[in-house]
Amino acid sequence: MNTIKYYEWELLSSDEKSSLVSRPALSNMDALQSSVLEIIQQVKSQGDNALLSLTKNLDGVSIPDIKVSQEEIQTAELQLNDDDKKAIQKAAKNISLFHKAQIPEAIEVETTPGVYCERVIRPISSVGLYVPAGNAPLPSTALMLGIPAMLAGCPQTIMCSPPQADGTINAAVLYAANVCKISNIYKIGGAQAIAAMAYGTESVPKVTKLFGPGNAWVTEAKEAVSRDPDGATRDMPAGPSEIMVIADDTANPIFIAADLLSQAEHGPDSQAVLVSTCEDVLSSTLKQIKLQCEKLSRYKIIKESLKNSWALLVRDIDTAITVANMYAPEHLILQTQNPREVLNNIQAAGSVFLGRWAPESIGDYCSGTNHVLPTYGYARSYSSLSVTNFLRSMTVQTLTRKGFQKIGPIAERLATLEGLDAHYQAVRLRLESINTSNEGSNDER
Repeated sequence: MNTIKYYEWELLSSDEKSSLVSRPALSNMDALQSSVLEIIQQVKSQGDNALLSLTKNLDGVSIPDIKVSQEEIQTAELQLNDDDKKAIQKAAKNISLFHKAQIPEAIEVETTPGVYCERVIRPISSVGLYVPAGNAPLPSTALMLGIPAMLAGCPQTIMCSPPQADGTINAAVLYAANVCKISNIYKIGGAQAIAAMAYGTESVPKVTKLFGPGNAWVTEAKEAVSRDPDGATRDMPAGPSEIMVIADDTANPIFIAADLLSQAEHGPDSQAVLVSTCEDVLSSTLKQIKLQCEKLSRYKIIKESLKNSWALLVRDIDTAITVANMYAPEHLILQTQNPREVLNNIQAAGSVFLGRWAPESIGDYCSGTNHVLPTYGYARSYSSLSVTNFLRSMTVQTLTRKGFQKIGPIAERLATLEGLDAHYQAVRLRLESINTSNEGSNDER
């Protein structure tokens, strides 16, 4: 197996450095966009019939019903052993603990005596969760999406996931959804699932916002429906999965290699990156990748994803931090002498793992943080999924008569500066009313 590409930062030109930290271009995007739009239009015009047809033609699965029955959910629980269920329950508990702490509180501020400004919080009325299953079933993703939706109190939460060859959804995924109190589950995947949730069909309710990771088809479908005022908004833009490890001479090459491979197995377009100040650690890690990779069941996928991956020698930790902030990884592992100090200068990453005992796998499953993260460099401006993504806030203002008298002239002056005389009039008429009557008290809200 060819190892991942190796570079020395100081030997690269400015253009080569910029090219290195940019992601591989997604191929055939025009063809993909066209195909996705065709699927979306088919679902919009034909509803459930399109979903059944596309599931048969694209997934190779014939399903008699789109919606998962209560019987199927109960059967799924019986198919799992106690250890499997306990693991899901414990992960759910940790995720709940961390996400419950994120729930924002309503606020009220008296900005001027008699002028009260508030922020009130409301759950998004209807949300659609997408749990992929192309390369592997992902009960962890059902938890990562379902728990914040449940804590936010969204009145309607539905979930879509691709069916297996036998026409059912993976038992662990169904059990995880049940733990999150999600009962409206649909056996559809890909772009057609996104279209169904965005526009609604006879069986699938239309939702306001879409959540969840997916392949290029799912990602493009989310992008397309979010551009349409009649569609649905999305959680975050994303691309293929990725990981970066920053390592100094204290790092363990065996652990580093395992972490890189754990992300590389997600798909052939995943990217695993190692940045190190120590040449020995780099070379030892590359040897470990070869040794460990050949023992893994997803060897063929890993081999493809490593073609997109690279290892980089830098002169010091400050340079490594510079590279990390330029790259803005989905996952960032800091295997260094003082990882907390390094963290202080990290500006752009989806989720960060400190020290040798914090593998990315733990964040994927059960530490409590969310594994739905911005990829493809979007960590520069987007955050990891949280309860707040399932909420929206509204501002409220209330004024007493006395408060209005204090700030009304300010609004008048600003309206005059902007030449908006209707704005001015809405204030002036009230001030004149106060001056000519005794209606209301100064403290009335």
